[in-house]
Amino acid sequence: SFARMPKMPQVKGSVWRSGSVISGIIWLLTYFGVRAAVESPERFSQSALIAIVLVPVIPAALFLYYFITEMRQADELQRHIQLEALAFAYPLTVLLLITLGLLQLVIDLNPADWSYRHVWQIVVVFYLAGIGIATRRYR
Repeated sequence: SFARMPKMPQVKGSVWRSGSVISGIIWLLTYFGVRAAVESPERFSQSALIAIVLVPVIPAALFLYYFITEMRQADELQRHIQLEALAFAYPLTVLLLITLGLLQLVIDLNPADWSYRHVWQIVVVFYLAGIGIATRRYR
């Protein structure tokens, strides 16, 4: 349960007090570490590969927990900015996935450019763009 999750130390005035920042960095590091490890899949058994690729799920879950907790504690303006960012990013993500899905029906999309391991990065860009637009609106 969320109530039993560890509390991050609070250091006033520092971005590093944020559990979502720390767990997000760990998540990215484990993600790219796993990507590097599985570049040579022949070194591992199938079950080891499955276990390895699931490693980033733990810091991702921690990131989500801390992010949600921080949003619940955020002031109304920050919540509104986050809502607008998501309202911007979600439809763009759906549009991207629908477009890629339809294109894939008629042409072969290069998996080296358009696989899930690449498209998620575009989704992050959509979200960050939404944060930028919403933040600018409320300056």
